[in-house]
Amino acid sequence: AHAARGKNSKPAMASYLRGRGHHRSIQYRGHGTPPMTNRLQNMTILVVDDDEDIRAGIALALRSEGAEILQAEDGNEALAMWQSHEPHIVVLDMMLPERSGFLVLEELREASSPPIVVMVTANEGKRHEQYARSLGVHAYLTKPVPLETLIRTIVDLA
Repeated sequence: AHAARGKNSKPAMASYLRGRGHHRSIQYRGHGTPPMTNRLQNMTILVVDDDEDIRAGIALALRSEGAEILQAEDGNEALAMWQSHEPHIVVLDMMLPERSGFLVLEELREASSPPIVVMVTANEGKRHEQYARSLGVHAYLTKPVPLETLIRTIVDLA
């Protein structure tokens, strides 16, 4: 859905991601399309989320910053993609079919050259965040996540 636009404004770019249920959409904010930058150029990023809309929104935002994007919809596919492509960064949802984000994180952290992992989840529980941090997650973001926050987090970690 697009935000209301005046007659002189351009379509807005996705700038906010929401979690599941009634928040299961990409929210559009702002006027005009932000200029494309290359903050993530030469980075390969694996985006893992079982929600196609969320995955596509994140992929679009990261691609607009110059990243090469890989996508997976479940934990097993995420591990297979990581093993075959070895992306620099993994944006990982916690609640995934087949294999949870925690189990994926455990596998990634045991690798000889583990990627940077940013967990993006609708789960606000502190115990989950503490567990993710104990497994070595580099950043833990709770949905809804402004896309600029996600991008800045990745830039800061890379």
